[in-house]
Amino acid sequence: MHTKTPDLIAVGKAPQQTATRWGMLPRLANVIGEKMLINLVALTVLMTVLIIAQDRFLTLVNITNVLRQISGVIIVGAAVTLLMMAGCLDLSVGGVVALTGVIAAFLSKGMPLPAAFLLATGVGTLVGVLNGFLYVYIGINAFIATLGTMYICQGAANLLTGGTAVILLPKGYSTLGTGYILSVPIAVWIAVAVALIYSFVERRTRLGKYSVAIGDNKQAAFLCGIPVAKVQILLYALSGTMAGAQGVLLSSRLGVGLPTVGIGFEFQVIVATILGGTSLMGGEGSVIGMAVGAVIVGVLNNGLNLLGVQSFWQTVVLGVVLVLAVSLDMSLRKR
Repeated sequence: MHTKTPDLIAVGKAPQQTATRWGMLPRLANVIGEKMLINLVALTVLMTVLIIAQDRFLTLVNITNVLRQISGVIIVGAAVTLLMMAGCLDLSVGGVVALTGVIAAFLSKGMPLPAAFLLATGVGTLVGVLNGFLYVYIGINAFIATLGTMYICQGAANLLTGGTAVILLPKGYSTLGTGYILSVPIAVWIAVAVALIYSFVERRTRLGKYSVAIGDNKQAAFLCGIPVAKVQILLYALSGTMAGAQGVLLSSRLGVGLPTVGIGFEFQVIVATILGGTSLMGGEGSVIGMAVGAVIVGVLNNGLNLLGVQSFWQTVVLGVVLVLAVSLDMSLRKR
């Protein structure tokens, strides 16, 4: 009996010590969220692999390029995150980017640049309001409604330009898209500001709370007195506004008004948003998580470019990432 007691005590202590060590991961997941933890681990592994495989990845020039590339996804994704949290969807953002970029280029030839940029962004807002009207009051499925407006915007951009780029723009047109503040691109500063503002809206304002409530149970939210229709239209308007702003930024960066720039952009935004923890079912999401998802998408695309992988394969990889992200969301929800 005396010889077995120490063994029993030792056996009793070992699992407790192991649980203490491994218990740090569940506690960390509770603090930052399971999806966020998974994304941060995936991003760390991805960056480690690219650093080992490509010497150019960790250079200042390349990191700056990655940040500039993902800035647009973050700017638009911040608004789309709130929209998807409310159970809605916006596929028109790519078309809005193309249309507003072209409009900004045209208007800049006849008026001051700030006015041209604001009016072009306003066009994006109008498209967003149209999306909300079609979805809320006409009752068209969000997928169909925004897909339709996406094609309308892309077609309008090509009609305005005749399918060619708008060139010979005024001096200073490219400053917003190519300029720097403290050695950091202006677009990156704008993306950081937008992410922080929308994160505050998501966590601390009625609009953020209403978005979650509507996405979780639309009928219950309505019965609780939440103005569901007004909130959804406002969210669509914000999505259109951010897409319009990105259209202006991208046109400024390129120095031309190009009607084809927005093709596939909505796909990147949706992948980043879902990867960041926003559920397709609504009621759950995070602007900061979307930003992390955008970084993963940007690093992945950049790494594939550095490794010489064809752009066709990059689209395949993004599709796989989207499927995995949705599968993870469904798995976590079931659990």
